[in-house]
Amino acid sequence: MAIRIPTKDKHMRQRLAQEAARLMAEEGVQDFFAAKRKAAERLGAPHTQNMPRNKEIEEALQDYQRLFLGAEGAEQLRRLREAAVQAMRFFAPFEPRLAGSVLAGTAGAHSDVNLHLFADAPEEVNLFLMGAGIPFEVGLRRLRLNRETSGDIPSVRFLAGEQSIEALIFPANGIRQAPLSPVDGRPTERASLARVEELLAQEWEQGPEPTP
Repeated sequence: MAIRIPTKDKHMRQRLAQEAARLMAEEGVQDFFAAKRKAAERLGAPHTQNMPRNKEIEEALQDYQRLFLGAEGAEQLRRLREAAVQAMRFFAPFEPRLAGSVLAGTAGAHSDVNLHLFADAPEEVNLFLMGAGIPFEVGLRRLRLNRETSGDIPSVRFLAGEQSIEALIFPANGIRQAPLSPVDGRPTERASLARVEELLAQEWEQGPEPTP
């Protein structure tokens, strides 16, 4: 039997999801948990236990971009995917894959381009960037590798023009098993360079959406 959610609770979840989506779109909050907590504070319910799931926020974010950004949002996404293509061509020796909001289509003006790279050692990527004369920052990203295991994945972050690129560096065999997505708990979707180029070609064929 399906579980019924009280109307009041359902309405609060929707409001929280919509506010969290607005924060991510307008203020550049990129972490779902941080967006939820900030949304709860903005709505005067900092201690609520009735939080929306990450998938609900992603869906609200898609609605927000369609309703309020329209052609401008589509153009932002196109620019981000073009930046991703350039970065992926640069990182060709590391079999790059695009992941995250730029692939999902929920990215906005404040979004990073998120890449997954594959190397025998993270230092290979660091040396590659140093050899190209590109300043970068190193870090670690905590990810759920599967349903039982989490791990810290090395990362590099740098600017390509004005666009922030974050690349996570997985072991060479990590290309066969993606970490779990923070949105729905399933294996993270990854796209090859050819797939991203195909998405861009489709966008150019469709052209800008008409202004309402």
